[in-house]
Amino acid sequence: MTEQGRVPRALVVLLCAASAVVTLAGMREVGSIIGPVLLALVLVLAVAPVRTWLERRGAPGWTLVAVPLTLVLLLLLGIVAILTYSVAQMTTLASTYNQQFEQFLTQVQQFAARLGIGPQQMSQAIKTLDPGKIFGLLGGFASGLLGVFSSLVLIVVLVLAMCLDARAISLILSSGTAQKRPALIRALSGFAHNTRRYLVVSTVFGLVCSVLDIIALSVLDVPLPVLWGVLALFTNYIPNIGFVIGLIPPALLGLLQGGPKTMVLVIASYMAINFVIQSLIQPKFLGDAVGLSTTVTMLSLLLWAFVLGPLGALLAIPLSLLARALLVDSDPDAEWAAALISGEVPDAGRP
Repeated sequence: MTEQGRVPRALVVLLCAASAVVTLAGMREVGSIIGPVLLALVLVLAVAPVRTWLERRGAPGWTLVAVPLTLVLLLLLGIVAILTYSVAQMTTLASTYNQQFEQFLTQVQQFAARLGIGPQQMSQAIKTLDPGKIFGLLGGFASGLLGVFSSLVLIVVLVLAMCLDARAISLILSSGTAQKRPALIRALSGFAHNTRRYLVVSTVFGLVCSVLDIIALSVLDVPLPVLWGVLALFTNYIPNIGFVIGLIPPALLGLLQGGPKTMVLVIASYMAINFVIQSLIQPKFLGDAVGLSTTVTMLSLLLWAFVLGPLGALLAIPLSLLARALLVDSDPDAEWAAALISGEVPDAGRP
């Protein structure tokens, strides 16, 4: 029995689940607005140390807005240029290698026939290996990102507004009035700090992987090594499956360009570079910055990709950190939930 006047826990769980479904469905419906807003927030957080550095050195007030805004604008223009070039190249590659792919399939069918595998079985097996579909899927991913980043006017206006309000918000959060909710202030500060740390570490390791991938693909004579190196940099921000997404195009091109041996060498190179750096070394440098268990990270990727599309996949970790700050870290009684999300045993619970 429950105490009189107390809401049953099952009802609370159901109401929370229903509220989450409604909220996420609403976010998905207005994703064209929510996406740029969240992207602008992450970009402003990324360049916030520049504004702080200028402020400490007594720079004029207008530079506190102009310099971060310029950095964001240059970054956005670079991303749009890279994505536009990537979409064009993937579209070209999808048609260029059709003949080579047909020849490769003929060889595979002949080899399968010698093993006693019927042509119908092979036809069913190779239907999913159409390079046009694979490059089309990747091109659709890049096009989806391009559709968000190409809204430069909206994103720049949002970044400008956030940069103009940054100092006022900082003063409000540090004021005595805001200190009435210290848990919320600590949660938001932790979110900003952890997001910047995540972006810095992911970018540094992504650049290292990108350069090494370009060198390896150049040595193996895989077409467009710079493009696939840039793709590896982008996919480094996608948790868990980003490595696989970045591997598919160069591995397929290696197969069409140099045969199975080249494809195996490409896969081995990526395993030695990307898997080791991203899965073994990078997490040690991130440490507690993410504060999300492996299962929660994977679920976050699926959830935000469903809600916001390709942009949600790229920003899955920052968005999950924001949700954790608002819903968990701001509540002093939610330490158990924070432990479940991070996968770390609280100090009080350790033997």
